Amino acid sequence: MKQYKIAVVPGDGIGPEVLAEGIKVLHKIAQLAGDFSFEFTTFPWGCQYYLEQGKMMDEDGLQKLKKFDAIYLGAVGYPGVPDHISLGELLLKIRKGFDQYVNIRPVKLLNGAPCPLKNISREQIDMIVIRENSEGEYAGAGDWLFKGKPEEVVLQTGVFSRKGTERIIRYAYELARTTGKTLTSISKGNALIYSMVFWDQVFKEVGQEYPDVKTNSYLVDAASMFFVKEPERFQIVVTSNLFGDILTDLGAAIAGGMGLAAGANVNPEGVYPSMFEPIHGSAPDIAGKEIANPLAAIWSVSQMLDHFGYEAWGKKVLAAIEQVMVEANCLTPDMGGTAKTSEVGDRVAAILSGQSSK
Repeated sequence: MKQYKIAVVPGDGIGPEVLAEGIKVLHKIAQLAGDFSFEFTTFPWGCQYYLEQGKMMDEDGLQKLKKFDAIYLGAVGYPGVPDHISLGELLLKIRKGFDQYVNIRPVKLLNGAPCPLKNISREQIDMIVIRENSEGEYAGAGDWLFKGKPEEVVLQTGVFSRKGTERIIRYAYELARTTGKTLTSISKGNALIYSMVFWDQVFKEVGQEYPDVKTNSYLVDAASMFFVKEPERFQIVVTSNLFGDILTDLGAAIAGGMGLAAGANVNPEGVYPSMFEPIHGSAPDIAGKEIANPLAAIWSVSQMLDHFGYEAWGKKVLAAIEQVMVEANCLTPDMGGTAKTSEVGDRVAAILSGQSSK
């Protein structure tokens, strides 16, 4: 029997609560499948750890994580710890340290999911955003000159290497080719005359190798408008680190809300473990109340199963999420229900087991 070793980093706020339900679903799937299993090891890293130890994770944290098949992350961020520390010294450290240069975020309107857009069918919102995940505006390059003086100057440098830009664009072209979908590049070449002009150039160069893939290119401001007005324009989307971060939150808003937003941080070559997470944040105001929505964490479980090659099980998880929302009798308060976090996880597990509706 194949056993997958999963490093669990619950993190802060509602992270531990929602990950517990994702783990519950993984255990159920392993039980039903019978030919693979999961072993979970939990690490107490995050903001509380930082307040106690002065660091977000152990000095040798990456070495500890490297031996695992995947990482399951809850949420990072808590009052009292600056965001640039919580993000940079844990989440970004893992992404960069393990060269998880592909960020995969599905923007898909599931059956039963709420949508703020009028007269939109679920078929119109069905895209995958491929976000560059290792450099760009999040590379941490820049300077802070004359700090605290009247002539104070800050420089934030976006880093776009040939290697980094080409590999993420090629990944997106390959995905578009294998799925038979269109590919849209989103940039801002009319204003960012170095980084984004370079991005556009590489997109065209790589595209010469994929004449069968239909492509589009939009400026990020126009793309933001079309995400809302005509989301059906987009199938596979490729964009930079910063634009991808912003656009996928917009995508989450039109596809059911942050409680349904999941993301995968992937090292395609498999040299390092990939990381899977809900992207809704730590929500410290509702932590410990058992009202957090675990569906995003469970959706990220679907992505993990896809990554391991169990696409059929990944689809079953998504179908179970849809059934929970269509039934509408076991939802957390953010979706208009009264259920507890654990009850939603229980219902997803029950659906996967083939039990009848309550």
